[in-house]
Amino acid sequence: MQNYVQSVALCYADNIAGMGVGRDELEAELSLLNHAVADTRYADAELAAVFNSARSRDDLANLHAFAEDWRNRFSRIVVFGIGGSSLGARTVLALKPRQSGDPEIVISDNLDSSGVADLLDPAGLSETGFLVISKSGGTAETLSQAIAAISSLRQVTSHSSLRDHVICMAEAGDNPLRKLATKIGAPVIDHDPNLGGRFSVLSTAILPALFRGMNAEALRDGALEVIEACLATESAANFAPSMGAAVNVALQKNRGLNQAVIKVYHDRMHGFGLWHRQLWAESLGKSGFGTTPINAVGPVDQHSQLQLYLDGPVDKFFTVLAFNHAGLGPKVDSSFAAEIGLDYLGDKQIGDIVGAMQRATIETLAKRGRPVRTLSMQKLDEATLGALFMHFMLETVFSAKLWGVNPFGQPAVEESKILARHYLSETK
Repeated sequence: MQNYVQSVALCYADNIAGMGVGRDELEAELSLLNHAVADTRYADAELAAVFNSARSRDDLANLHAFAEDWRNRFSRIVVFGIGGSSLGARTVLALKPRQSGDPEIVISDNLDSSGVADLLDPAGLSETGFLVISKSGGTAETLSQAIAAISSLRQVTSHSSLRDHVICMAEAGDNPLRKLATKIGAPVIDHDPNLGGRFSVLSTAILPALFRGMNAEALRDGALEVIEACLATESAANFAPSMGAAVNVALQKNRGLNQAVIKVYHDRMHGFGLWHRQLWAESLGKSGFGTTPINAVGPVDQHSQLQLYLDGPVDKFFTVLAFNHAGLGPKVDSSFAAEIGLDYLGDKQIGDIVGAMQRATIETLAKRGRPVRTLSMQKLDEATLGALFMHFMLETVFSAKLWGVNPFGQPAVEESKILARHYLSETK
């Protein structure tokens, strides 16, 4: 695949001294996945919805129209959503910094009383649009924010104008968010009922990226390249996501590596680690299975976590998203560097320094017997990000196959939601 290259060479026991996986152990997992990879040609409803989110193009005209209208009318756009409804949007938006003339985009995903109050200050509401996303249409955190926003909007605009400030996104049916939209006359964008929030980043939930003027077609094209490679492969060993799943599961089963670290070497990819953390944890943490995802950013976390990674418990599998930083960024003045005893930095560009640290971290982890998988990219753009989204969604699905769990749904979380509603009812 042209957008990224995966290497698991530093995961094999015969390449690193320590906790590497045996080739026979890995082969055992891959053999179990051969049927799973082949079965993607006949995907069930949930996986078919993931594929369709990358294949679809007929929804983009409507989404572009909403985006163009709001880019022209509002100086600020607030996105209400939580979990998969916000983490994917954060990740995509980080790819393209705000330009002059772009509306400010605020993703309000954590229900915080003072934060919501500040956000709904009447002073800026007349130039604010609210996108409300809830797949089920009943997410309590999101609905409470939306109702509070509408109440605040009523202080600065007429009832007939409320609909011009709100777009809702939910699956079809008799759910609270659709009722709210009907009450104020706001438009509703359909959310595929078979597409869970954490798998929805490429779907209609791509709308926040269009508010920033990003290339949604390229984002989906990158994901589609991974899907096409999946459908064309005849062996799990020859497809990066199934190989990644096999390595993750083999290391957990045979070496007890119960933590999965994803380390990214790009500021604009910080959100990707958070998106992956939810995807991995909520999809696989079931019936006693799964590993704990940990997100890290380089070089900063080399000064906060690397000591533990290198010299602490040997219980982690590392994935490094490695970028080609060579020749990028400002240059360090050689004479100034020499005057303060840092000759080795002279005439180096900031990207050269980041690249050296990236390489050193990978090699040091391997020398300490810590298995390291790399996904290397020459550039970071919409197509590359789309490919990474689909890689890890499929890697998660294949890992679920090996652990024997259903990657879709989150049944254990429902108990907490029910109890929270009970407490609120008691208070009322």
